[in-house]
Amino acid sequence: MNGKRVLFVSSEVSPYLAENEISTISFEAPKMVNSIGGQTRIFMPRFGNINERRHQLHEVIRLSGMNLVINDLDIPLIIKVASIPKERMQVYFIDNEDYFKRKATFTDEDGNLFKDNDERAIFFAKGVLETVKKLNWAPDIIHINGWLSSLLPLYLRNYYGNEPLYKHTKIVTSIYNENFPGTLDDKLKRKVQFDGVDKDKVELIEKPSFENLMKLAAENSDAIIWGSEETDENIKDFVDGLGVPQLDYVPREEFAQAYQSFYQFDVLGLDESEI
Repeated sequence: MNGKRVLFVSSEVSPYLAENEISTISFEAPKMVNSIGGQTRIFMPRFGNINERRHQLHEVIRLSGMNLVINDLDIPLIIKVASIPKERMQVYFIDNEDYFKRKATFTDEDGNLFKDNDERAIFFAKGVLETVKKLNWAPDIIHINGWLSSLLPLYLRNYYGNEPLYKHTKIVTSIYNENFPGTLDDKLKRKVQFDGVDKDKVELIEKPSFENLMKLAAENSDAIIWGSEETDENIKDFVDGLGVPQLDYVPREEFAQAYQSFYQFDVLGLDESEI
C-alpha cells in the first residue's frame, strides 16, 4: 500500500462517536493503511452530539462556503477538521446547520428516523466528493462504511463519472448488520433523479429501505467487505450475483492483514512486484 491513497467515508468514526463495528473499523482501517505507508483521509458527518471543543474541531474556511443543490434547494456546506490524538490522521466533517445541528445521529428521542435522513445522505455523498475535488487528492480507493454513506457509490459513478480526479478510483463498500426500521422518505428516488441520475440507475430505491440502499451501494461498487458476522441473506444473495470480489467477515483482531491483502490484490489488482 506504499503511497496508495485510501479515502474512508463513514457515518460513524471512533473516538467521535460511541464504539461499535462501524466506528471502530473506521478508525482501525485508516490506522492500518497509514502504518504500511499508505495515505488516508477520513470523512464523516458532523453530528450535533459530537463535542467540538473536546475534540478540537475547527472550520476550514478554504473548503467551506460552497452550496450544494439538494432537491432544488441551495444548502450551504461547512467543512470542519480534527486530528485523532496520537495518530497521524485527520478527520474531515461534513456539516450544515439544518441537517446536522440536532443532538443525535439518525433518530429522534422516540427512536424514529429523522424525516430528512434521505437528504442528509445525498448531502453527505456530494459534500465528500466536492471537498475531495477541492483538496485535489485523487483516491485509489474509496471505502464506504455505514448506510448514511450508501449513496456515494451511485453519485461517484453517475454524477461525478466524468471527473478526471476519480478516473481510476475503486469503490469498496462494507456491509454491516446495522439496519433501520421502515424506509427513508419515499421521494428519495425523485430527489436523486433531480441531479440528472438516470431512472434505471435508481430503481432499487423505489422503496428506500436499508436493504435496498445497501444493494444500490453494492451495485455501484468494485468490491464488498462483510463487516458483520451475521448479514442479511437477501443482500448476500444480491451481492453474490454481482460477481465482484468479496471479503468475508474477519474479527477485529485479525482484520489488518486481510484488509491489506484485499485492497492490494482484489481491489487494486496489484502483483507482488508492485507492493
